This record gives sequence, structure tokens and C-alpha cells, in this order.
Amino acid sequence: MKLKKVTALLLSTVLTMSMLAGCGGGAATAPADTGAADTADAADTDDTDDADDADDSDAGSGEVKEFSMFITMPGSEINDDNEIAQMIADKWGVKVKETWLTGQTASEATGTLIAGDEYPDFIDSDEMNLLIDADALIPLDDYIDQYPEFKETWFTPEEWEKFRQPDGHIYWINPFGNTKGETKDTTHNDEAFWIQVRVLEWAGYPKIQTMDEYFKLLEDYIAANPTMEDGTENMAYTILCEDWRYFCLENAGQFLGGYPNDGSVIVNKKDMKIEDYNTSEDTIAYFKKLNEEYNKGFVDPESFTQTYDEYIAKLSTGRVLGMVDQWWDFAYTVNDSFKQTGLDQKGCNYVPLGLTTEAG
Repeated sequence: MKLKKVTALLLSTVLTMSMLAGCGGGAATAPADTGAADTADAADTDDTDDADDADDSDAGSGEVKEFSMFITMPGSEINDDNEIAQMIADKWGVKVKETWLTGQTASEATGTLIAGDEYPDFIDSDEMNLLIDADALIPLDDYIDQYPEFKETWFTPEEWEKFRQPDGHIYWINPFGNTKGETKDTTHNDEAFWIQVRVLEWAGYPKIQTMDEYFKLLEDYIAANPTMEDGTENMAYTILCEDWRYFCLENAGQFLGGYPNDGSVIVNKKDMKIEDYNTSEDTIAYFKKLNEEYNKGFVDPESFTQTYDEYIAKLSTGRVLGMVDQWWDFAYTVNDSFKQTGLDQKGCNYVPLGLTTEAG
């Protein structure tokens, strides 16, 4: 494995928020039929050719090296023709074939790898110490030192030391990169008031700042577009309240007050005192608004009784214009459904809005 490819994979895994940790020993295949290329020479990483030899020749020649990666948590594999993966392949000459946990716990899956002495090129596991004990991981120290610009800018010397294990080696680094206090996320992977793109497009992409403006837009859209193209009835707003996911109902009050999600309280950073936002003026205004919209018929009457599966199925039809939720709670399933049915091309994807009770 050429050093350049290791660096290229480092960049690609940072871009895809994957854990960088090389694995050696045995034939480096995934724990299941992953379709990944045979990387039996993955353990042969001592081939640290001169950096001059490790250039972009592979990418320039069209040769693409495919690595395998196993993540010990449930997830969805990306398609082989994924646009971003192809861009990385064109730029760096590498691809990463990801497989995710299915039918086992993280500990069981890691134990299976160790017992079989067969490892993917890269692994993200909760049981890294077991992999170190099994001599399955390749230290990254030499590779990191080969790229001083990366080493000096990615983490401080003190931060690098936090990744060093008792045996003196670094086997992995933070899979989410280093924001240095400034987020670089291109997706809002958190909670928000969500609205469909088609609603914004219909209204000429207005600036929406307040809760009242948000619900007024939903009302106006429903009045002008009571159904989808296929006759399915549009729904202005739904709420998920099942079990622990009742945060979709509860958390809105703190956001409307201009506060972040600090759990079940508002934190005043000036004096570090806390306030229960459930009794705040913003929360009271929110529930009054929900009551008003419910009585007008714009809030889903099944909001307080629907299950999570029913909620996701409802969103997947594309008929729901808005809701409050965490991105990770709905997007993986719903966005995939939209792609399969073509609803993403009809503006049914959701975008986040940072609303407050009062403008400004």
C-alpha cells in the first residue's frame, strides 16, 4: 500500500466522517460479503515509498484502489455510483466500501473478526482495545509523521497525545475531524423546525424568522395546494410523541427562545443558572399556537397517538410539509425513500429553519 494512498484515504474518511484505523493480519476481507476488492496485502503497510513516488499517478491514470471498512453500528451502505465517493475517487484514486453492523452487537462483530483473524482495511469499533490486544491494528505514527502539514494543523501536540495508547502508538484519530470551534458541517444533523423545499419554492423562498410566519406559510400552501400531484392530501404539520422521542414536541420552546439544545433546561451562560424551559413564555406561546393550529385542522390529529414507524411512513409519502425533529431521527430512512420514489425531485426534501417567537 503506497503512502500516498494512505493519505488519500485519510482525506476521504474525514470527508465521510469515517474512523481512520488500519487493520492487518489475515486476508483483509470484510466480516460479511461486502463486495469489496481483495485487499490481502493490507497488512503490508511498511512500504513507505518516497513521497515523490507517491503522487497522483493512480488517480491520473484512472486506476482506483478500493478499500474496505466495517463500522460496528447499524447504517446504510452508499450506492456504488455515489456522487461524492466518485469525486474522491477521481481526485485521489481511492474508494472506500463501507459495511455496517447487521444481526450482531458491536462486541460480537468485533469478536468474530478477531476469532477469524480476517479484517477489513479500516474499522470503527467500540472494542478497539480488544483489537490492539489481538495485534490487529496498524499504528498510524509513521504515516502521520510523513505529512507534517497535516500533523501540525489538524491537532496540537497535546491533542495528538490524547490519542496515544499505553503501548506508545496512535491507532486512530477523531473521526469527526477538528472544527477548532467553528463547525464545518454541510448538513444540519440536529434538531430544527423543518419545512419542505417545495413550500419555500412555491412562496418564492421568503425569509422566515418566527413561529407565526412558519405556520402562516404552511396554512397558505395548504390552501393553494390541498393535494399532491397524485391526489394525496397534503398535511401541514405533524408531531412525533412516542416514548423518548417526545422531544419532537417538548424541545421547541427552547429553540423559540433562541437557546440551543442543552437538555431539559435553558442555561444562562452569564451566571450559569438554569431555567426549566417547559414553563417559559416561549414554550407557552408554542403550545398556544399548536392548539390554535390543531383546531384549524392544520396539525395532524394522529400526532399524539402515532408510533415512530407510522410517523416515518407518513413522512415518506411526501405529504407532510413540516415538523420538529432531529435530522438523524428521520432523514436516513425518509431521504432514501424520496430518492427511490422520485419525491426528492419534486421538492419534498426537508430543510431546517431557526425560528424564534419574536423576530430578531
